[in-house]
Amino acid sequence: MLNAWHLSVAPFIQKRENSLIVTLWLAGDELPEKVVLRGEKDNEELSLVMVRQKHAPLEGVVAWKATLETAEGQPRRRYSFKLLWQDRQRWYTPQGFRKTPPARLEQFAVDMPDDGPDWVQDQVFYQIFPDRFARGSNRQPEQDNVYFHHAAGRDIVRREWDEPLTGEAGGSTFYGGDLDGINEKLPYLKKLGVTALYLNPIFTAPSVHKYDTQDYRQVDEQFGGNAAFLRLRENTRRQGMKLMLDGVFNHSGDTHAWFDRHQQSDGGACHNPQSTWRDWYSFSAEGRALDWLGYSSLPKLDYRSPTLVDEIYRSEQSIVRHWLREPWGIDGWRLDVVHMLGEAGGAKNNLLHVGSITRAAKETKPDAYVLGEHFGDARQWLQADTEDAAMNYRGFTFPLWGFLANTDISYEPQNMDAQTCVAWMEEYRAGLSHQQQLRMFNQLDSHDTARFKSILGKDVARLPLAVIWLYAWPGVPCIFYGDEVGLDGNNDPFCRKPFPWNKRDQDLDLLALYRRLGKLRKQSRALRQGGCRVIYAENDVVVFVRIYQNERVLVAINRGNSVQVTLPWDALLSGRAWAQIEGEAVLANRELSLPAVSASVWRSL
Repeated sequence: MLNAWHLSVAPFIQKRENSLIVTLWLAGDELPEKVVLRGEKDNEELSLVMVRQKHAPLEGVVAWKATLETAEGQPRRRYSFKLLWQDRQRWYTPQGFRKTPPARLEQFAVDMPDDGPDWVQDQVFYQIFPDRFARGSNRQPEQDNVYFHHAAGRDIVRREWDEPLTGEAGGSTFYGGDLDGINEKLPYLKKLGVTALYLNPIFTAPSVHKYDTQDYRQVDEQFGGNAAFLRLRENTRRQGMKLMLDGVFNHSGDTHAWFDRHQQSDGGACHNPQSTWRDWYSFSAEGRALDWLGYSSLPKLDYRSPTLVDEIYRSEQSIVRHWLREPWGIDGWRLDVVHMLGEAGGAKNNLLHVGSITRAAKETKPDAYVLGEHFGDARQWLQADTEDAAMNYRGFTFPLWGFLANTDISYEPQNMDAQTCVAWMEEYRAGLSHQQQLRMFNQLDSHDTARFKSILGKDVARLPLAVIWLYAWPGVPCIFYGDEVGLDGNNDPFCRKPFPWNKRDQDLDLLALYRRLGKLRKQSRALRQGGCRVIYAENDVVVFVRIYQNERVLVAINRGNSVQVTLPWDALLSGRAWAQIEGEAVLANRELSLPAVSASVWRSL
């Protein structure tokens, strides 16, 4: 049997000033007579004969090396390995051996040079729905004004923090969380291991979720206005925390002065065909504005308009650039439903505009992080480099839901074993460069889904398994506020409950786990920057290892009954002394004893 090892990290990749030294390890009874590195230069295939090394990295393992020149050509270096015998050939790719040449986007890929924001991979993000996280101690009475919410046809509802959330008036119910409240909780977040914040929309809007923007250049007074945001920005910097905002550029709210459905100002596009902003929206032949998915309060922006393009991203004074500049100096944008943004009420020329938003952000702040929201397959955008990364629903969240909760995105049954789960995750990330994989935004849930704790239902004991997986899988982990203390909740609005600050309402064991994992990730370069190899995936058990240079972090997940597993021999694990970091599993040589419904972590240096 032939085995192969290659990851797009050290020691398999050695970076030189104008070259990459690429190494493949092979072991088995019938080694190939020749190995060729299939690379490319400016999309043209090239073949480099690899040199068999005299010295073995391990007993029984043979290393082959070749050098890829990087002084010229596109920075994304795609490559695979062609193994040759006298009468046959095989190819080795991120998904293992195959008999036919791999598709171009199914090969190993490493970016050199990498112009993406390299700070992202080292973070632990924390997503905050501002109205529900914390209420500032100095909140002013005018922040709690009651007003008529046109989209709901009613006055907004004000609730005390400890009042239970109901299904009534979900988008019109306010608990009074604000930016000063976040400020006051930064020490808590720092102790949790959080290094970066992602805030749901904070700009002026009538709803509690604020995806119906009324003014892109003003922070909502309910949250404390621009002054409170400036205080938060200054304090996050003092704490060494990054800050990312939600950019809702697919649609505005119908109360925005550009549209002005309710005629609260003059000149809005809704009722005035001669409006300055009329071509910023799309209208049917009957004069009806095209909206987002049937929500009339969310009229679609039409990027055919050059003046809209200038306002959103192109001009020096555009919204995208404005908040990246000082004194705000945000670190990135999360782009809401960005795959639907485009022209003529639809997504025409979507990649053009999304890529242009990203370029505008980078021109303003070279290390800005541009993150796309995609519930579906995001690889079309990522492979075209129109975004730095995507919310990794398709490549992380949904496979995890299927394996641990037997549920899909539609909350319908999905019976998935370990083999299927891992095949899904591995196939998805194989289409991305190593650096893109590290910047993908991994979450167990979000403001747009039920809480994972509630999705698990009777299998809630599996929750710690998912948390360990979140911190250990390639990508940057993001905690949805309250997950760390066991906050539950089904779909909107129940996934948006106020944070339970009373300790008697918190799962303190779960909180302690999150804190330990935050410390481990900070200590481990393998978890932040390393490659990943799945060692074992059968039935209820998944075992994988993260590797960077000489460091290894081994993770074992068992969703079922206690079980004994014999791991296959693997060169990445051989001869290692392991220190157990989490869990109660027992690892003796290649024999693994896993308690029921458990996750364990070991580290080797």
